[in-house]
Amino acid sequence: MGQGQQERVTTSLAGAVAEEIGASLAPVDAELERRYPGDPGTRQPVHTVYVPGDAFTADTLRDWGDRALAALDEHAPDAAAFAAALGLDETLADDVYARVRAKLEREPVEDLRVDFEDGYGSRPDAEEDEAAARAARLIAAAYADGTAAPYMGIRMKCMEAAVRDRGIRTLDIFLTGLLEAGALPDGLVLTLPKVTYAEQVTAMARLLDAFEKTRGLEPGRIGFEIQIETSQSILATDGTATVARMIQAAEGRATGLHYGTFDYSACLGVSAAHQASDHPAADHAKAVMQVAAAGTGVRVCDGSTNVLPVGPTEKVHDAWRLHYGLTRRALARAYYQGWDMHPGHLPTRYAAVFAFYREGFERAAARLARYVDRAGGDVMDEPATAKALAGYLLRGLDCGALDPAEVARQTGLTRADLEGFASPRRGDLTATAR
Repeated sequence: MGQGQQERVTTSLAGAVAEEIGASLAPVDAELERRYPGDPGTRQPVHTVYVPGDAFTADTLRDWGDRALAALDEHAPDAAAFAAALGLDETLADDVYARVRAKLEREPVEDLRVDFEDGYGSRPDAEEDEAAARAARLIAAAYADGTAAPYMGIRMKCMEAAVRDRGIRTLDIFLTGLLEAGALPDGLVLTLPKVTYAEQVTAMARLLDAFEKTRGLEPGRIGFEIQIETSQSILATDGTATVARMIQAAEGRATGLHYGTFDYSACLGVSAAHQASDHPAADHAKAVMQVAAAGTGVRVCDGSTNVLPVGPTEKVHDAWRLHYGLTRRALARAYYQGWDMHPGHLPTRYAAVFAFYREGFERAAARLARYVDRAGGDVMDEPATAKALAGYLLRGLDCGALDPAEVARQTGLTRADLEGFASPRRGDLTATAR
């Protein structure tokens, strides 16, 4: 058959066959849409900072930024010193150092949780009542005057019998206080710790449902994170992955799974000297979390290091290298968020994040541009890879590692274009290419 001649197309199956198959799979289609809606397409913070309820003040965010800048001034006063301390590529040193300082001045904390659990402990009821009310007032004021972090909220006590009523009351006081001050902020985040059974997650969902009905809020308005810090949250007694059931038990309200390094390690009997986010037990738990959350719209978050960058410069540099290395390790494993326990961790958090996106930027942008233009190259990318490349660039933009102008220049794409590639509709990863 010569070129240009139309191909003869024939089929054997009646149209009714496809219709019958479609009808039989309709419930599966609906289940996929419900259980696996995909990434929400919103910004994910690079970290979460926990501050005890009694220590949180109107100045906490700025204080953390100022203390982080002071640590840089004392222990790494220029880009060369910072690069030498971390083992940072010299070609990235000036840019990363400048961006870290700018970030600490502009937005030192991306996600803050006022802690009423381990970091706060057991206090008289009147004292915790007052602290919860104060947290609501200060957070509402911060959002009102533009000084808030992008995400803010509280970690309440868990759903275990001994502290359940106290946790519920603190949550009620906090949410009520926010509403009395005006409205629930868009960046509101709540954290439910020490979950062992899916029923505890269901209880939290029902608690929030009751609050929404009482206050006339839109159903499902309030979401929450689930902390994974017990062995029972990973593996149930029947051998199934409990964390997968927890996501469904949240009834669409789960926003994240946060790994608790030290509680989980202790639960497994790991000695204190070896409790770390890169321990094999931690890697197993986080791999299970990652698979359970994939495609559900629930994001995963790594734990923290308790090695603080304090003391003489040599000791600070040792702690910085540890934190930088753990953060880079997590990023490579697609854990784009982690906990930070001290202002001195902020310089290395942002250095690791910025270096991760800066060093891979040009190659990622070029690959995505070739994919869009169908230009080929030395790597044959598929739609799923284009999705990952766009997500990488968007995360870099959100945290300040990348600038909109340079991304547009290198890819020829707008942010809306990137979002289209990063969050395609289910079953349609073939986003339009030129």
